[in-house]
Amino acid sequence: VQLQASGGGLVQPGGSLRLSCTASISIFDFSAMYWYRQAPGKQRELVADITSGGTIFYTDSAKGRFTISRDNDKNTVYLQMSSLKPEDTAVYYCNALGSSRLGRRSYWGQGTQVTVSS
Repeated sequence: VQLQASGGGLVQPGGSLRLSCTASISIFDFSAMYWYRQAPGKQRELVADITSGGTIFYTDSAKGRFTISRDNDKNTVYLQMSSLKPEDTAVYYCNALGSSRLGRRSYWGQGTQVTVSS
């Protein structure tokens, strides 16, 4: 099982980016999918998650600015980020929790760098 994250880059404050996380298998095989981020010198933190049933959770830092969504046909989860701030600068990682069929394993994608700077 592989997760491929993409979409990071350099953006000015107030700008937008859309991150993608594409799985090598059907995302219905995951109980939930998550976006985390890790800023330099800080611990990795949860940003948002979406369950297989479509339930969504955002941390306070993401509420109102970020939108997580999924495209089941493309086996992809997105994180649309808007009104970006310099403090959003981090490496963003996608994570997926396997269903019982996958032994409830946790899978990580490689990170994608997001830099918010003028």
